[in-house]
Amino acid sequence: MSSSFSAIKPTIKLADQVASALEAEIREGRIQAAEKLPTEAALAQQFQVSRTVVREAISRLKSRGLVDSRQGSGVYVQAPGIEPLQFALPHAASREAVMQIVEVRRALESEVAELAAQRRSADDLTAIRQAMQAIHDAVAAGRDGVEEDVLFHRAIARAAGNPFLINTLDYLAQFLQGATRVTRANEARRSDLSQAVTREHERIVQAIEAGDPAAARNAATAHMHNALDRIAQADPSFWTQSGDRLAEPLVAAVPPGLK
Repeated sequence: MSSSFSAIKPTIKLADQVASALEAEIREGRIQAAEKLPTEAALAQQFQVSRTVVREAISRLKSRGLVDSRQGSGVYVQAPGIEPLQFALPHAASREAVMQIVEVRRALESEVAELAAQRRSADDLTAIRQAMQAIHDAVAAGRDGVEEDVLFHRAIARAAGNPFLINTLDYLAQFLQGATRVTRANEARRSDLSQAVTREHERIVQAIEAGDPAAARNAATAHMHNALDRIAQADPSFWTQSGDRLAEPLVAAVPPGLK
């Protein structure tokens, strides 16, 4: 197997993350049917997790019919078949998880933008403009702009001058970035959606520059409302092609009793 995996970050449900990474390799054909997986020890080293985590991940793949153990030989990939229907509506869990994170962002970003409009300094405004330009540059260079998008909103949070808000955003960073990765992947599929996001960012910045707290709050709230609408209206092909895979860490992070 030629694939090389990145270390898993120490977050909730490591086994789900490992299983997701391996499943993506199988479904996208980078690990072929009948090919033997590396040993537990080798996978644990590549992902930088324990062998117990790898064992649990392999168990998940077995339950999905993607691999099979052969006594004394190892674990082999099986040809991926049709995935069983797991939810009442296709992709419902992925869509719901992303929308829930965007709802959290809506509450935070609206307050952050209002405070930024009240408290921003000249240096803050320069940093916000540079962060917005970085998104444009990333997209022009063929990147997804996810990291730059997150840093843009963080620049606004710094301008709000409340360290507890910054700490809250940092605490939620893995989820906010995960949701942003899904929303931007959906928006990148259509130029009108990408242009709408750019306009929404511009309205937020203009309100902050103008020192208009009400307009900044309204612009940030509208941006999050529109992000929710864009995800709610994403066509099934988006979720099939990449949305479900990108959203899987968010779905995995939902407490079992709330799924």
